[in-house]
Amino acid sequence: MASFRTLDDVNLKGKRVVCRVDLNVPVANSVVTDTTRIDRVAPTMREILNKGGALIVIAHFDRPKGKVIPEMSLKPIASALEKALGHPVRFVFTDWQSQPKVDVKPGECVLMENTRYHAGEEKNDAAFSKMLAGLGDIYVNDAFSAAHRAHSSTEGVAKLIPAYAGRAMEAELKALGAALEAPKRPVIAIVGGAKVSTKLDLLGNLVKKVDALVIGGAMANTFLYAQGHGVGKSLAETDMADTARSIMKTAEESGCAVILPVDAIVANEFKAHAQSHDYGVDAIPANGMILDLGPLSIDRIRSAIDDAHTLVWNGPLGAFEMEPFDAATVAAAAHAAERTKAKKLISVAGGGDTVAALNHAKVAHDFTYVSTAGGAFLEWLEGKTLPGVKALEETEK
Repeated sequence: MASFRTLDDVNLKGKRVVCRVDLNVPVANSVVTDTTRIDRVAPTMREILNKGGALIVIAHFDRPKGKVIPEMSLKPIASALEKALGHPVRFVFTDWQSQPKVDVKPGECVLMENTRYHAGEEKNDAAFSKMLAGLGDIYVNDAFSAAHRAHSSTEGVAKLIPAYAGRAMEAELKALGAALEAPKRPVIAIVGGAKVSTKLDLLGNLVKKVDALVIGGAMANTFLYAQGHGVGKSLAETDMADTARSIMKTAEESGCAVILPVDAIVANEFKAHAQSHDYGVDAIPANGMILDLGPLSIDRIRSAIDDAHTLVWNGPLGAFEMEPFDAATVAAAAHAAERTKAKKLISVAGGGDTVAALNHAKVAHDFTYVSTAGGAFLEWLEGKTLPGVKALEETEK
């Protein structure tokens, strides 16, 4: 991974710091109901304030599409931000139609209005980027979750004033670099989810970078079908069979072992606690649905994790939202967590369903790093360049 500057590389005292964070958090009745994203960026903001910076926080919220929509204002977020920081936060409304005059002194914090109130934000408009740059002396990006978007607040402004990675961004980039770019081998990837078609780029990139690839979830059914197994009434993309075979061929050529289920938990209906049985993958009943991996498959995954020094995980292994079809996901997650705690494994996971699955297994806190970035994490796994990160790398060192 190319080098990038962090808060260790700048004297913040007396500087006006434009800090881009992700405040796209759930709000109900003007109250933030989940502060996870706020809590992650609070250390960066607190450090800026403690080091004498004048903090100007910018972020987007929802999709107002360039219009001032009161329900999409960041104003309700200010109190939650203030509580997380333990420091006063002053909200500054602006419709972004002209350069806002922001009176903020060193050690003070202001939260600006939704950047998406300006139509130029999502277009990476040069004039709006200049407006944002005009707010401060330096720019700090602590929003990895928005780094896959080439917007004014994530990329444009970073090219106009000195740019630095915030602590959450720094931690994410270091974790991702350790997972795939300079990993301790062997490396294993676990990829689950419903559709092969949504993860083609991901699978295509991983088979060239990892030593073993575990495929689970409904997408494993597509690979089983491609191998000639019957999958009954299971969710499967039969029209993707040639693509699945192509991925397995690329994996073989790259020296990547593809680990597919050898047995599965099958039910006749998709509901929690539906009557189910374990079948070998060569004996799936015609009226059955594969809802989870079987015990033999779980043992194979545990063994593969034992052989690895680095794990990258995206997507659950079965219908984890419904008991007892969460067994494989919970068992694999618990084993990975145990190996991580024993300092025998570096474990990096991300993606919405993945975070939910690890929380369900009560082991998310035991992984080396769990990314809440969603789309940005997936695009990184796919090997794509993230504009928000690239802009930091391109800054004059």
